Amino acid sequence: MSSFPVFLSVVCVLRNQGENLQSLLEEATAAIRPLTSDYELIVIDNASDDDSVLRLKGLTGESGLPNLQIYALTKEVDWDTASWVGLENALGDFVAVIDPLTDDIRYVEKMLDHAVSGADVVFAKNEQKTTQTLAYRFAYSIFNKMYSRFNGVHLENEAPQYRLLSKRVINFILQHPQPAISYRHLPATGGFVRVNLSYHSVPKSKTVKRLAESVDRGMRLLVSTTRAPMRLVTTLSMFGAVANLFYSVYVVAIALFKSNVAPGWISFSLQQSGMFFLISLVLLVLGEYILNMVSLSNEGPPYHVAQEFTSACMTRREKLNIEEDKPLNARLTPDVSGNF
Repeated sequence: MSSFPVFLSVVCVLRNQGENLQSLLEEATAAIRPLTSDYELIVIDNASDDDSVLRLKGLTGESGLPNLQIYALTKEVDWDTASWVGLENALGDFVAVIDPLTDDIRYVEKMLDHAVSGADVVFAKNEQKTTQTLAYRFAYSIFNKMYSRFNGVHLENEAPQYRLLSKRVINFILQHPQPAISYRHLPATGGFVRVNLSYHSVPKSKTVKRLAESVDRGMRLLVSTTRAPMRLVTTLSMFGAVANLFYSVYVVAIALFKSNVAPGWISFSLQQSGMFFLISLVLLVLGEYILNMVSLSNEGPPYHVAQEFTSACMTRREKLNIEEDKPLNARLTPDVSGNF
């Protein structure tokens, strides 16, 4: 097992795992301790309603586990937001985010090896998943395809939850107005050096993932990180306005060239098409206004310098018109005649 001269922070999000807390954290500590010269284990209690907080307090005592940092939330939040709580408070040079119930903490060693070698972002995907309902698998597949189409990144394959980030990546995310939401996809789309790994490990969790528990999180992630859904609304509004305009022209043409038209049809049709034309225009303007406001509120920094390097050989120094002084003893050395 390698030992890396870095400060490593490991973030774990747990909820209602009071009975398993000690074994989970002891396993994590045993896996992390030999890896680095210094480390911290950050546990985010996601508003547990069992005795998890009391047990965590006991584990931070003098006879408990070393380097343990606990953050107990007052209300339950989604997994990404809870993970960001740990990332925001982490002190390490590198920060790993793991779900100890589904991911293998021992794989951090290989991830850290890539990070120390120069990768800013290391993702690890567990090929063995927890049990999922058929509806969940179908909806999750559709969601990933839509997100990949809109944002250019497949979250499941290219940005899984198990990840290790350098401090510069966290500082970059902090500049975003909504880092807790953007944290899920920004490491994969921010232009940093990235490595994607995969492994096989049997998950500890026996909980079945159901569709109803993930719909809200998926919709919020989809709507908050891309403008494509709202752009679809504005496109449909424009299509509706143009379609009603053409229909009005069609009604006028019928009035001019047809004599046997039902009484009232022309005026009624023009009234309807005109009303829907105006409604479509209003929706189009409102949609564009909302898109502009969203882009302003979610816009990240104009630029971010991830790394800076300077050549050891600077040619401009050779062009400077400077004459170096000779040492004093060299200037006072007498010549052959004995003169200085």
